[in-house]
Amino acid sequence: MTSPAGPPPTGGGSEQQRLKLLAVTACPTGIAHTYMAAEKLAQAAASRGIDMKVETQGSIGAENALDDNDVSNADGVIIAADKDVDLSRFVGKRVLTVGVAEGIHHPEQLIERVRSAPVHTAGAAPAASAAGGGKERSVAYKALMNGVSYMIPFVVVGGLLIAISLSLGGHTDPSGGLVIPKDSFWMDINNIGVIGFTLMVPILSGYIAYAIGDRPALVPGMIGGWIANTGDLYDSKAGAGFIGAIVTGFLAGYLVLWIKKVKVPKFVQPIMPIIVIPIVATTALGLFFIYVIGKPISWVFEHLTDWLSGMTGTSAILLGGILGLMIAFDMGGPVNKTAFLFGTGLIATGNQTVMGMCAAAIPVMPLGQGLATLIRRRLYTEQERETGLAALFMGCFGISEGAIPFAAARPAQVIPANMLGGAVAGAIAGVAGVEDAVPHGGPIVAVLGAVSGVPMFFVAVLIGTAVTGLTTVTLVDVSERRRKGAAPVAGLGVAGPLEPALVGVGAGAAAGGAAGAVVAQRIVASSSAPAAETAPTGTPSAGAGADAGAGTNTGVLSGYLTEQTVKVALDARDKEAAIREMAELLARTGKVADLDELVATALRREEQGSTGLGEEIAIPHAKTDAVTAPVVGFARSAEGVEWGSLDGTKARLVFMISVPEAAAGDEHLRILALLSRKLMDPGFRERLIAAPDEGAVLEVLSEVR
Repeated sequence: MTSPAGPPPTGGGSEQQRLKLLAVTACPTGIAHTYMAAEKLAQAAASRGIDMKVETQGSIGAENALDDNDVSNADGVIIAADKDVDLSRFVGKRVLTVGVAEGIHHPEQLIERVRSAPVHTAGAAPAASAAGGGKERSVAYKALMNGVSYMIPFVVVGGLLIAISLSLGGHTDPSGGLVIPKDSFWMDINNIGVIGFTLMVPILSGYIAYAIGDRPALVPGMIGGWIANTGDLYDSKAGAGFIGAIVTGFLAGYLVLWIKKVKVPKFVQPIMPIIVIPIVATTALGLFFIYVIGKPISWVFEHLTDWLSGMTGTSAILLGGILGLMIAFDMGGPVNKTAFLFGTGLIATGNQTVMGMCAAAIPVMPLGQGLATLIRRRLYTEQERETGLAALFMGCFGISEGAIPFAAARPAQVIPANMLGGAVAGAIAGVAGVEDAVPHGGPIVAVLGAVSGVPMFFVAVLIGTAVTGLTTVTLVDVSERRRKGAAPVAGLGVAGPLEPALVGVGAGAAAGGAAGAVVAQRIVASSSAPAAETAPTGTPSAGAGADAGAGTNTGVLSGYLTEQTVKVALDARDKEAAIREMAELLARTGKVADLDELVATALRREEQGSTGLGEEIAIPHAKTDAVTAPVVGFARSAEGVEWGSLDGTKARLVFMISVPEAAAGDEHLRILALLSRKLMDPGFRERLIAAPDEGAVLEVLSEVR
């Protein structure tokens, strides 16, 4: 056995036989590429007489997990992943970190490279693979997405609970806005929701820091986020909100990375990540925000208030537009709060028109972003569309924070769209003389009778919402088209040159189970593995495959694929035609209710990232109610179809998978994992290509188990 920190054995055959390697494979969605990389690495190791155990961190959880005994006996570890993997268990081992595509296409090189890889030390950040330019931005983008992914549940839970408590237990009060009786059941519900909103900003900051600096950065990130959101700590009437949280998250993460580089005596090293680094980073960041960053924020708040006070006599359309811009800019930060408190303060003087302008702008952001997820669904993942629905609900109750996840993830597109829609809504309300008697906004205040000029109030809200929604999808679409030339990917529904995975150190794989499932739902593809996407989820109904009948039509792959859905010669010559032909193949089963919608869904998936996996394989898939039950088809193409695969090969072996939206479970994911592994066997692929008819194809596919 090789000592943990010692060099791995090299040289002749007898030493090579003793070499023991470990690997972890993972892609953002944990489907095909995860298992393809695992199989390729295992094959390469076996061909060299090397013992290798591979842990797959897929969307159905970690399989073939590495235990302490495996790690203690290992000579090196290969991490082939497009999401960060917790490396703390590999301290003292040589660790090589690369993208999952490297594991698929260059497994032999990785086995050679791991022998000279650096030894991983306690608290060290995972080494990024050499991938060319843009490395720093990629790390920053991943960190931002990590924070957003953890923040979303707090936004949704907190916002919906507050909205429910206001709608069912609240009433208007000119002196206190929407009031809920203090000792009532609905006040308790409201308080729980407020806790969710209170934690939202620190969570965003903490998990941005966590993704950059690992566990030691979590505490300074969260405390820094709390300080940023608590203006009283630096003499400001408004906290810095989610923008401040993004700043503190990155500051905490990179501060921790810098502290880790400081050389300390060996006896101090064990307590560095759990005591020294968190305390030093938290204290330094907290004091820096209070005494350095906080002062400008307070200055901005005070001077914006003075500036607005001097505008009370200006044109209503101009004042409304400016207030709308400010309300929409940072959703809870100093700019937003300046406008809101300005309007609130004037209510007591009898001037309710300024609050009317603010009230019309307040719901535009969440309503507009929710609308965007409905009118251009292909730009958003399923999880994002669900967040959009929650945002629509929150918008109705004047909870602008429902748009924060979208603004935090895509500030360049979302914030300008929010500001434009807010300005339009505020200006229309100003021109119409809309008044609001309570310090709150959104349709709820009109429904409860606090608004005068209700028709024009709703006109302002609707037009502002439409402007925000349409502007958002336009900007997102333009951004996507610009980047398609390089590597079409999608994260939070948007294509981009970087992998916007929700992947902090410890997120995804390390968070395990539910977190991995969230990642699988939210991330469609990555720059190094554009074929990956959340596979449709579903288990076969009790009668799945029942219509396969008996005899030669008996199904394989749990009955999803039958002789009805096998075609030995694909006629199509391009991807779109091939997908339609595959959809028509699935329709033979009677399980396709809407052929055109099935094709459209599969093509939208291809726009987000090719499902060409390389090795002459493509697995297009669709999750849609255009099918009534899970169904799988297979076809061969003699000439091959250009599918945009990573390795440049044309697809000769095409599988198509489709399940209903409402399907649940993970059996089909297990089948896809097994299929992906098996397809890495050249002999298996050769037998599939050589099978003379549908029955022979089914016989070959029956080996997948």
